Amino acid sequence: MLNQQTLDQLWDFDDPALSEARFRAAVSEDRYDADERAELTTQLGRAIGLQGRYEEADALLDAIDGEEPTVAVRVLLERGRVLNSSGHPEMAVPLFEQAAELADHLGEEFLAVDALHMLAIADAAHAETWTRSALEYASTVHDERTKRWIVSLHNNLGWTLHDAGRCTEAMVEFQLAEQWAERVGTPRQQELAREAIQAC
Repeated sequence: MLNQQTLDQLWDFDDPALSEARFRAAVSEDRYDADERAELTTQLGRAIGLQGRYEEADALLDAIDGEEPTVAVRVLLERGRVLNSSGHPEMAVPLFEQAAELADHLGEEFLAVDALHMLAIADAAHAETWTRSALEYASTVHDERTKRWIVSLHNNLGWTLHDAGRCTEAMVEFQLAEQWAERVGTPRQQELAREAIQAC
């Protein structure tokens, strides 16, 4: 299966149309096997969904052979994201729960944290609980790319608390996000962490 760094190189979340073009090109390359192409296709579906073409994304995800377990996790994740983005978060929640459980069972730590992070977004009433679960999970991993989730999770939790008027607790989370961003984060994450502290 593909490592996350390979997918990271194809993604530009600020430009989902460009990401779509890159994934379309990658899917047609001979160097990937059938399972890897299926994995790339899940990300193509995500890129299409980010452009608001939900039915097209859903149809693409429907057509993927999800027998390989990691591909199955990604299909669940991307189906959930499409549902959440299209205004159906309550329908997305069970898909993210299945994705988190299966990813954990497979030892796919990055995807397990991703699913927990999406649960916090889709199940807003329990956002704090889901985010703390994701942080607890991410704190036990050794992979540096997966640890980068800790930055985003502290930042997200900070905004959840900030929006609830719990500004002192929010500041703690933003400061933790900054500390982790300095350790394992990207320059963009470091910038966002500083901005969040100033805003708070």
